[in-house]
Amino acid sequence: MRIDILTLFPEMFGGVFGASILGRACAAGLMEIRTHDIRAYTENKHRKADDYPFGGGAGLVMMAQPIFSCMEAVLSEGAPAKRILLTPRGKPLTTEHARELAKEERLLLLCGHYEGVDERVMTLIDEEISIGDYVLTGGELPAMVLTDCVSRFVPGVLGSELSAEDESFTDGLLEYPQYTRPAEFRGMTVPDVLLSGHHANIVAWRREQALEKTKNVRPEMYEAWMAAHPPVVKKNKRRRKPKTDTVSPESVNTASVEDQP
Repeated sequence: MRIDILTLFPEMFGGVFGASILGRACAAGLMEIRTHDIRAYTENKHRKADDYPFGGGAGLVMMAQPIFSCMEAVLSEGAPAKRILLTPRGKPLTTEHARELAKEERLLLLCGHYEGVDERVMTLIDEEISIGDYVLTGGELPAMVLTDCVSRFVPGVLGSELSAEDESFTDGLLEYPQYTRPAEFRGMTVPDVLLSGHHANIVAWRREQALEKTKNVRPEMYEAWMAAHPPVVKKNKRRRKPKTDTVSPESVNTASVEDQP
């Protein structure tokens, strides 16, 4: 997968994408991440990429011209890309959404900054994405978050396909507690069930813990999960009463009279 990031601050990305899982994925050719300096495409001698908003107001707005020129140059080579603007007004990023984005051959991420971008830029954008209901100083950190989140679903990046499936939010719940060696540390011990080797009991314990964690930390998520997974109520089968031969009172009386001498 190739991801192109358009930003005013390309120097922010080197440390994040050059280390750990993303760094190894890029080195192995599984991911290709390129940053592009929007300011390099300005058409004024001062390399100005922002200006005051029409109508007044605080802050600055990113100008349309440098963004148009940068995006056109980047998209002029390579495969077509899904174009995304990182902005607080966008659709919230979710695990399922990241999974769908990972199916794309190429993504282009535009990092907003200051008070946002000139609205005319939206004619170039396919989708707006937000990483949460809060405001940051720019779209660079959200671009890093989105790239990291999407990369987890690119085949081969995590090594094991199960790693991306057995996480918080994957099945609508927060993840269960995890433990590693040693089994006892400063008087704190690992739950016995995890040392038992009994797979079914471990699965049941993990589901129970995930439900409890979600209920306490994200009650709205817990309620949604419970609504989608109502408990199955087993119906008790009614036992059939055995058939018995019945004798009417008339037949009993008749037989009694006939039997009298």
